[in-house]
Amino acid sequence: MTRLNVGICGASGRMGQMLVTTVLGDAHCTLAAALDIAGSPHLGKDAGAHLGKTTGVLIADDIAAAVARCDVLIDFTRPAGTLVHLAACVAAKKQLIIGTTGFDAVGKAAIADAAKHIGVVFAPNMSIGVNVTYKLLEVAAKALTVGYDVEIVETHHRLKVDAPSGTALGMGEVVAQAMGRAHDGVAEYARHGHTGVRRDDAIGYAVIRGGDIVGDHTVMFIGQGERIEVSHKATSRDGYATGALRACHFLRGKASGLFDMQDVLGLRG
Repeated sequence: MTRLNVGICGASGRMGQMLVTTVLGDAHCTLAAALDIAGSPHLGKDAGAHLGKTTGVLIADDIAAAVARCDVLIDFTRPAGTLVHLAACVAAKKQLIIGTTGFDAVGKAAIADAAKHIGVVFAPNMSIGVNVTYKLLEVAAKALTVGYDVEIVETHHRLKVDAPSGTALGMGEVVAQAMGRAHDGVAEYARHGHTGVRRDDAIGYAVIRGGDIVGDHTVMFIGQGERIEVSHKATSRDGYATGALRACHFLRGKASGLFDMQDVLGLRG
């Protein structure tokens, strides 16, 4: 199997370092580039420094040069930065794995348009376990459409900047679609004061932020006399990085197209 040349965006961050570690441990991948923002104190350092390794790949801020060295770029950064990387990948005809969350409708449309020209895997969560959970939620929601209220609780570390998490929103969208509802029309993000009785079709979100929690998600289907809970708890970022590498290999030979982890794992349909 030909080795993939992989570039990592946000290489000095916690997720970026985990991605670097995972790429270096994959026998079918080569770490080809490591990016960080202009002005980062990590620029010029070896991408493997956190492991005590010398990889020969220095963290840089030249996006075009990094993309040129890669077959595929992995991005778990912020929406504004990801869209810049997306444009660079389109210009160079290189593939992109997007684990970034918090995109608005315009950003999502830009990703969909780019996928007409390059292969893109875009998922709110790259974890294999989370994506199996999505499938379990689809099965549950189809059977629990009538007589069950849906509530989603997500918990993350205190530094996370978007809420609800992309994973939680992804879960809500899976449930809404399976129940035949338009997610944007039934999602409830805040409750305060005299709210009145609960809407029958609502999907409620609750958000907790604190400490160093990697990510916990629970979807509750609450009926009369019983409650079904489907949960996923992440104890490290390893699973996200492993899923991202699996997505890289999935894109081999795909000139264009927009995919998610359901496609990567063969769970579609």
